[in-house]
Amino acid sequence: MKTLVAVVAIQLIYAGYFVLTKVAFDVGMNTFVFVFYRQAVASLFLAPIAIFFEWKTAPRLSFSIFIKIFMLSLFGITMSLDMVGIGLKYTCASLGAAATNTLPVITFFLALVLRMEKVNIRRREGMMKVGGVVVCIAGAATIAFYRGPYLKPLLHHHLINTQLPSTNPNTATWIQGVALILLSNFTWAFWLLLQGRVLKAYPSKLLFTTLQCFTSTIQSFLVALIFARDPAQWKLGWSISLLSVAYCGIVVTGVAFYLQAMVVEKKGPVFLSMTTPLIFLFTIIISAFILGEIISLGSVVGAVVLVGGLYFVLWGKTKEEERSKMRLQPNGDVEKASQLSNPHITLPSSNLK
Repeated sequence: MKTLVAVVAIQLIYAGYFVLTKVAFDVGMNTFVFVFYRQAVASLFLAPIAIFFEWKTAPRLSFSIFIKIFMLSLFGITMSLDMVGIGLKYTCASLGAAATNTLPVITFFLALVLRMEKVNIRRREGMMKVGGVVVCIAGAATIAFYRGPYLKPLLHHHLINTQLPSTNPNTATWIQGVALILLSNFTWAFWLLLQGRVLKAYPSKLLFTTLQCFTSTIQSFLVALIFARDPAQWKLGWSISLLSVAYCGIVVTGVAFYLQAMVVEKKGPVFLSMTTPLIFLFTIIISAFILGEIISLGSVVGAVVLVGGLYFVLWGKTKEEERSKMRLQPNGDVEKASQLSNPHITLPSSNLK
């Protein structure tokens, strides 16, 4: 029961992330400044925790490892967050949530290209994995190019009045936003694949995460200086923007990170991956209540197709792991191995954005 509660809490946290981030952008906050502030808050939050628990046991940080961490932060965090920020500004919160279902599939595709993952298309499992990638591409294309009629809003009164792009969308802007969100997932997936190698050389996970947040703070500050030269764009004050920054820096980076680690340890990443579609459902409900956001039929259809592609890949990967474990067992224990198998895959469970 604790694990189920934790899973629901994780997906609610990410739904809140998409909604609050969208609110901050709609009330006029610069997307690049937002990324800098949230990374700075995350660094300040994680630094004392990492120092307290891992400073004495951490290995020496060489210059080469620091450069690798710096480059990982640049491509996997700074660029990814900046792109998803612009993408959310051009589209809507529910679309950003729907796109999270592409992350495990994109990660599998990149692992296949980089030969970190193998697939046997002669077996049913391999066909399901490849088919899942194709279905996921179809879902993304549906969201980008098919709008369809807009569904009736769940609520006619909402808490915050903002002029949402999704209420009167421009097709070219919408497609650009979808492309940026998907591209951010590609850079994020690439980061997920490569950080495992760096962790082998620097296994202190908390310090590793804190260093990435710190270097990302410096990088995002320089980017924000280029694109936000007006000092008024840097002011937070006691507003929804400050709440969004604090929420993303502390709750998303801190609380969600801890809960995900707990769920993966207890149930494995497959279990957490299969609950990712809840983010889309929660985001629709929350954004309708807070923003009065109206969702199009194309976004719903595309999200359903994306979820189908996600489950195809997860199913194929799980069956492959089960087959592998059965081969490693003696003949007499094959049935027992099948019953006790609890496959742990390397696909990411959620978007830690």
